[in-house]
Amino acid sequence: MKYKIIILLLLLFISGFSIAQDRDISYMSSGGKLDPLQANMDIRHYTLALDIDIPNQSINGYTEIDFLLSSPTDTILFDLVHFLDVSRISMNKKNKTFYRDKDLIYIVEKAGFKPGRQTIKIEYNGKPPIAVNPPWKGGFSWKKDNAGNPWVVINCQLEGGKVYFPCKDHPSDEPNEGVDLFITVPNGLTVAGPGLLQKVSTKKDKQTFHWKTNYTISNYCILFDIGKYAIAKRTYTTSEGNKVPMEFYVLEEDKANAEKILDLRERDTRILEKYFGEYPWAKEKIGIAQVPNPGMEHQTMITYGDKTGKFVLKKVGNWDYSANLFHEFAHEWFANKVTNKDWAHMWIQEGITTYSEALFCREANGERGYDSMIVMFKQRIRNQKPIVQGEVMNSSDAYYSDIYPKGAFFMHSLRYLLGDEVFFPTLKKLATAPQYTYSNFVTTNDVEKLFSTESKQNLQPFFDFYLRTTEYLAISIKETGFQQYQIKVNNYFMPLPFEITTSSGTKRTIIAKDGILVNSITPPQVDNNGYYLKTIKQE
Repeated sequence: MKYKIIILLLLLFISGFSIAQDRDISYMSSGGKLDPLQANMDIRHYTLALDIDIPNQSINGYTEIDFLLSSPTDTILFDLVHFLDVSRISMNKKNKTFYRDKDLIYIVEKAGFKPGRQTIKIEYNGKPPIAVNPPWKGGFSWKKDNAGNPWVVINCQLEGGKVYFPCKDHPSDEPNEGVDLFITVPNGLTVAGPGLLQKVSTKKDKQTFHWKTNYTISNYCILFDIGKYAIAKRTYTTSEGNKVPMEFYVLEEDKANAEKILDLRERDTRILEKYFGEYPWAKEKIGIAQVPNPGMEHQTMITYGDKTGKFVLKKVGNWDYSANLFHEFAHEWFANKVTNKDWAHMWIQEGITTYSEALFCREANGERGYDSMIVMFKQRIRNQKPIVQGEVMNSSDAYYSDIYPKGAFFMHSLRYLLGDEVFFPTLKKLATAPQYTYSNFVTTNDVEKLFSTESKQNLQPFFDFYLRTTEYLAISIKETGFQQYQIKVNNYFMPLPFEITTSSGTKRTIIAKDGILVNSITPPQVDNNGYYLKTIKQE
């Protein structure tokens, strides 16, 4: 009997290991080289209708995809994680032939699909992947709150929306006409989703929440959270005078914190509007959903939380502050409104959003507060590889810790180079001009050309040096005579201004290719305030 039990346990272990391996999505990433079959499609709208079986941690329903085909084809291609089972695919209520290959769905038609608008309905079910380290390692989190109520959260930035619904999983294509979500859960629970809540329908012991967004939206933001939520509400008036609902989906056990968090959200919105323009989703809402893991920039319903389940605030000057809460909200401008065309340029959304944290400190504690945050960013830079490594990359290869601090420090250096009178208006233009926002996408070259145009100088060498190499400015200070020194940039690529401190004081001076000569009783100092990433060699 003893040996039979051991053998049984061993078999169960092997079986469980096999299932875990089959459900492992650590290999999965989003984007990369776009398949020609998907380049032929322009996604217009997604409709998701899903019944969430919380006890069995499974989903069942369908996704309907509206898209435009630019040319005739006999095959249509969508992404969906392979361990969700597709039961039926139809167009105009007629079944279509399909086959699966790993995380791909190929829909084939011998007669061919004609150019123009098409609608495909994909019915599917199964157990979606479980997040092992959300939000960085995505999937579903099937949790319970302290009262034992179900608490279900989805994260999928690096893996893409395909972890739970069929889609074209590439950052360069978002549904221009938005998304409809019909999410069915047991009575007593609430679904927090993107856009505006249209209706809640009750049938027996279940409720269906219909969320709708009319804006374009990244597929990794097409998701929802489920919990025993209370909803704290108020109305916010934007910088352009539009009235927007502000809503916090907070666990009932934590609702005493709700008004405080909404106060911070209102203050933070004012700050971000000052630098980046009006709140981007003024026709929908400013939403927050409490989650049991660090937050994410889910459009119009950013998530907020930590693994302790506590609302942790610190002081910046005299202001209460949560880096998590502020950073994810700033992504409403950079990530959700200003979106990378390819993951290779992820520094744009992460670097500029991180830089906004320094702008918060500037508002809360002046330039001294700003400088202290910049120093912190600098200390975090690893500089092991460039933060723009190519032009076509998937999310896993492009995602590198330096896109946050080095991207932010780059913006700091750019501010010094251009001066506030050029830098801040140009930054706001990047966040507001139609050619960079909503249905249009950006690359590093687009950002460079904008700042070059507005500053009336060629900034490409500066962008390339900071973003496409791991070099620091190599500055040498050489004594050439009595109280005379040569200051030179040994890896010169363009004239740059530097603060030079001599015995006569500090002066902003352009250092050209051959360097400059300065007279000083004491050895001169370069860039004492740390506007650049640099090394200095005294000769």
